[in-house]
Amino acid sequence: MLSADDQRRIGAAIHAAEAATSGEIVCVLAHAASDYAEIPLLWSLFLALALPWPLIVFTPWSVQHIYLVQLAVFLLAGLALTQRRLRLWLVPRSIQRARAHAAALEQFELRHVSHTAARTGILIFVSLAERYVRIIADTGIAAKIPQDEWQGIVDALIGEAKAGRVVDGFIGAVGACGARLAAHFPAEADHANQLPDRIYFI
Repeated sequence: MLSADDQRRIGAAIHAAEAATSGEIVCVLAHAASDYAEIPLLWSLFLALALPWPLIVFTPWSVQHIYLVQLAVFLLAGLALTQRRLRLWLVPRSIQRARAHAAALEQFELRHVSHTAARTGILIFVSLAERYVRIIADTGIAAKIPQDEWQGIVDALIGEAKAGRVVDGFIGAVGACGARLAAHFPAEADHANQLPDRIYFI
């Protein structure tokens, strides 16, 4: 989703931010948090099951004719809803946020953010389809920096992403997170880089 140069810029920003702190920063960019594969089936079934009643009441069509129309609606609706944008439009916002949050938590574990020696890792997670941004801090950081302190960084990243400047948003968020980490977890003489300085894609 990003060019090699964009990925290098984000990696360099992570490396620079971590130079002043013992904390670790991991970035993940998702095209979508879920494929919502069940949505085409559910909506196709709903439309196909709802269709016969007005046809029975308002038309003289035979049962066989109505059945064929019902079958056609089911197939056409299922085909139309294979388009991701239309499918996502039918998913309630609360479900989108729940799926995106679950994906962020999953990435927190998959990218070993919680495996740092002092539990000082953070995840910056962005899911484009759901317009969702989340910063998750490990327990060592959460004990000193409350979650609401990350909200300004989240809001700035959302603004950049909406403007089509996802890379600049990540770089700004990485720098701001690094500054907060450096204030509470300054770099130590024997500090080693424990996690790769890169952005992951899902």
